[in-house]
Amino acid sequence: MKLVVASGKGGTGKTSISVNLALSTGAKQVIDCDVEEPNVHIFLKPENPRRKPVELLVPQINEKKCTHCRRCTEFCQYNALFVVGETAMVFPELCHSCGGCRLVCPEDAITEKPRRIGTITVAESHGMELVYGELDVGEALAVPVISAVKEQAVDDGLVILDAAPGAACLLVETVHGADFCLMVTEPTPFGLHDLQVATEVVKQLGVPLGVVVNFAGVGDRGVYGYCEREEIPVIMEIPYDRRIAELYSRGIPFTAEMTEWRSRFRELMETVEAMIA
Repeated sequence: MKLVVASGKGGTGKTSISVNLALSTGAKQVIDCDVEEPNVHIFLKPENPRRKPVELLVPQINEKKCTHCRRCTEFCQYNALFVVGETAMVFPELCHSCGGCRLVCPEDAITEKPRRIGTITVAESHGMELVYGELDVGEALAVPVISAVKEQAVDDGLVILDAAPGAACLLVETVHGADFCLMVTEPTPFGLHDLQVATEVVKQLGVPLGVVVNFAGVGDRGVYGYCEREEIPVIMEIPYDRRIAELYSRGIPFTAEMTEWRSRFRELMETVEAMIA
C-alpha cells in the first residue's frame, strides 16, 4: 500500500505523523517527497546513505546548423529559448525538458544534454528504507525530483510518502497513484481553509482520504464540522501536548518515549486498510 501523508499548510505536524506512523506499523519504506525542505531523515537518523543526481535533459543549439527560424521559440511555452538576430539562446532554468524544441527544429540543430537539478538519497533506518530528494539551491522545478524519488518506491509492503505542504503541483505529483491520503490539519481557521483546498485536489485525483487532527483541543470546531458535512472521517486526534513538542524539538519521534501511542497508530492503519478494502 502506498499511503500519502499530506497537509494543506505547513506546521500541522505532517512529518511527525509520517515518522511515528512508520515506526509504529513497521513500514517497509518511507519516502520524503518534500524535496524543497526534506526533514524525515532528521528524525529517523539513517545509516549508509547512497546519493545519486537527478537530471533533466535541456537543449543545446548548434550555431553552425541553426538558421534562426524561431520555430523552437514559437513552440516553447516556458520561454526557455530566445532568438534575436543571428543569436540563439537557451535559459536552462526555465526548461521543462519536454524535448519539443528538438522535434520541431527543421535543421536538426538542437540536441539535448543532462543538467542536474537535485539529488536522491537512499538509506536504512529502524529496519526500513528511507528515500528522500533534495532540490538544488536556486532550482525552480521540484516536480521532476519528486517523480524521481517516487520511482524508488517498492511494490510490496507499506510505503509512506511524506508530501510537501500545500495544494499545488507538488501535492498532485505525490498523491497521484497512491492508495490513500491522510490529511493532517489543525483545528484553526487557517487549518480549515487549507484543508478544504487540499482536500478538493485529492478528491479530483480520485484518491480516498481521511483526516488526522493535530493540536486537538485548541482553536475551534470548524474542521470537525467540515469533515462531517463532507463525510470525511476523522481517523485520529493528537492533543496539544507540550511533551510531544519538546521531543519534536530534539528530533525524537514521540512514540519512542510515549509508547502508548504506538497502538493508536496501528489502529489508525487498521482503519485505513478497512476503508480501502
